Amino acid sequence: MDFQHQRSVRNGSGPDATAGTSTATREIQVVVVLPPRISLLDLGGPLEVLRRANFEQNAIYFNVRYVGATRSISSSIGIDVHRAEPLPSSIPDDAMVLIVGSVDIASEWGRPPDYEADSQDEAAIVQWLRATIRPTHTLVSVCSGALFFGRAGLLDGRRCTTHHLDCPRLARVAPGAKVLEDRLFVQDENIYTSAGATAGIDLMLFFVSHLVGPARTAAIARHLVVYLRRTGSDPQASPWLEGRNHIHPAVHRVQDAISEDPARSWTRPQLARIAGASSRHLSRLFCQQVGMPLIDYRNRLRVAVARELVLQSELDMENIAERAGFSSTRQLRRAWQRVYCSSPSEARTAARPTVSLV
Repeated sequence: MDFQHQRSVRNGSGPDATAGTSTATREIQVVVVLPPRISLLDLGGPLEVLRRANFEQNAIYFNVRYVGATRSISSSIGIDVHRAEPLPSSIPDDAMVLIVGSVDIASEWGRPPDYEADSQDEAAIVQWLRATIRPTHTLVSVCSGALFFGRAGLLDGRRCTTHHLDCPRLARVAPGAKVLEDRLFVQDENIYTSAGATAGIDLMLFFVSHLVGPARTAAIARHLVVYLRRTGSDPQASPWLEGRNHIHPAVHRVQDAISEDPARSWTRPQLARIAGASSRHLSRLFCQQVGMPLIDYRNRLRVAVARELVLQSELDMENIAERAGFSSTRQLRRAWQRVYCSSPSEARTAARPTVSLV
C-alpha cells in the first residue's frame, strides 16, 4: 500500500472533489509518524477526518505527509505500508505531528515480526521527537502513540491518556506525566492524546472543530457516520447532529443553513426558499423528519453556541445571549432550561475547575 499526498484530490481531480477546490487561506502541515507495526484503524480514522475537512471548507488545508524510520512499515492486518518519507530534519513551526499506535503482530500473517529491528526504529522515532519538536508544534497521538511522546519526555507535567491497557505502561515511561484513565481523549494546551482505535476519530473531530467550526465539523461527522462528541468524557451526541438521522435533502439543506449561522434571524419564508417548498409544507416536513418544530431546532443550536461561550470564554451573559442569537438573557435562560437542568451560570461554575481538561 502506497501513501500519497492529498493535494491532487484537493485540486479537484479526485472522485470526492465536491468542495474545497479553491486556495485555502491557511495551510497546516500534518506530519504523520508511522511506527513499526502500525494499527491501520488508528491511522485511517483520524486521517479520514482531515481528508474530509479539506472538502468541507476552504479556510484551512491540511497538507498530510507520512514519515517513518524506514520506507516500508508493517501493519496490524498484514498489509505493508510503502513509500513513507524519511524522518525530516525540521518541520514548520506551526506543524501538527500525529503519531499512531503500534501493536503486537502474531505470525499468522505469514511471517513473524523482527522485534529487534522494530526496537531500533522506535528508538529512532523517539530520538527524532526529542531533537525536532518545539513548543509551537501541535502534538496528537492515537492509542499507544502516546508512548513515543512519553519516552521523548514531551508529556512531562502534562495530562494525557492512551488505550486503557497501555495506561500503566505510559505511567512508567513518562513518570512526570499525569496519566488519566477512562477518557476518550485529553487536551493539555498543544498536546492531544486519545484512547484506542475509534477514539482517534473523536479526538480529530474535536481538534478540527476548533479550527473550522462546529457546523463544518458536524458535516464531516455525518459523512463518516459517527457521533460528534463535545468533550473527551461526554458520551452524548452533539446537538449539531441531533435530528439528522433522516435522508430528506430539502430538510438537510435547511438544517445546514441554520447550522452555518444559528444566530441569524431566520424567517420561515427564507428557509422555505432554501428547501424549495412552501412555508406550511416545510413546517410539516421538518416536524416529520426531524421530530421537532423548526423554532425548537434553531433554539437548540443557539443553546449549543451559548454553551460553548459559557464554558470557553469570560463573556458576560448579555454578550453570550447576543452572540448566540437570543434577544435577551431571559430568552437564553428559558431556551437553556429546555435542554439542561442547570442554568448557564451554574454550568460555568461547575466547569471552571476542569476547564482545560477534555
